[in-house]
Amino acid sequence: MTGDEEGIPEEPDVSILEQQQDLTLVSTFQVKPTLEDKFKPQAARELIYSVLQETLSDKTYPAEPSEVKELVKSLAIKIKQRCREMDFAKYKIVVNVVMGEQRGAGVCSASRCFWDAETDTCASNTFLNDTIFCMAAIFAVYFY
Repeated sequence: MTGDEEGIPEEPDVSILEQQQDLTLVSTFQVKPTLEDKFKPQAARELIYSVLQETLSDKTYPAEPSEVKELVKSLAIKIKQRCREMDFAKYKIVVNVVMGEQRGAGVCSASRCFWDAETDTCASNTFLNDTIFCMAAIFAVYFY
């Protein structure tokens, strides 16, 4: 008579575990990034600077809002793609780009979020010419 016939499950076969005495457990779950894997804000600032210079240096502020929207969108995509190429494993990358027409007025911008100060960080840079101001920021949030 087996255990199934009485409604009682059979005990699992643990004989294979008893035979392996030299079983070593290695922790594969990493809670925080290593120094080499950490997001590097200075490299990200340089990346933002290069993308903004390459894209906006010869441009004037577009007259149509739809053109501005497409330009800002393409900048954000380009920055995110180049940041992904830097291979910051296990980081969620969020890119924010703000662009406006340069008319002598001041602009203030602020961001707030809830994050781990040991692993999460951000980088930003700005671009100015005669007709455009542009600020881009990269937020890097580590996945646990």
